[in-house]
Amino acid sequence: MLFLFNLLFWLGGCGLLGVGVWLSVSQGSFATLSPSFPSLSAANLIITLGTVVMVTGFLGCLGAIKENKCLLLSPPRLSVATCYIIHLSASVSGQVSENARRDLKEGLVLYYTDNNAGLKDAWNTIQGEWRCCGVMNHNDWYTALQDHV
Repeated sequence: MLFLFNLLFWLGGCGLLGVGVWLSVSQGSFATLSPSFPSLSAANLIITLGTVVMVTGFLGCLGAIKENKCLLLSPPRLSVATCYIIHLSASVSGQVSENARRDLKEGLVLYYTDNNAGLKDAWNTIQGEWRCCGVMNHNDWYTALQDHV
């Protein structure tokens, strides 16, 4: 029973890893939007979470097969460490969010420059698919257009 639970946990990690890789491949030019945080994306976070879940499930399966107490205690310890890291990450997310907002607004200003085709394509795709305008709302474009009108 313990082996089966850990096997399901490992398979869930494989699924998360697969979804993360798929998101990473499919998001393409969206990574150019925030140059300060190129690795901070939903895809990379899901890949990391999937990897941690896979390792946890693997250690649990190995511990169940070998009946090794140390290996059986590794998944709970790894889970507690992961929760601690998530807690630390959440505590700095406000600053990250503010910096990302600033970077995105700077990207709007660069929208009308000639050498930023990837940035322009990313903004066009996001605004078209998500039916939104600007970073927070349409008023963000007024600031971006001031220098180009």
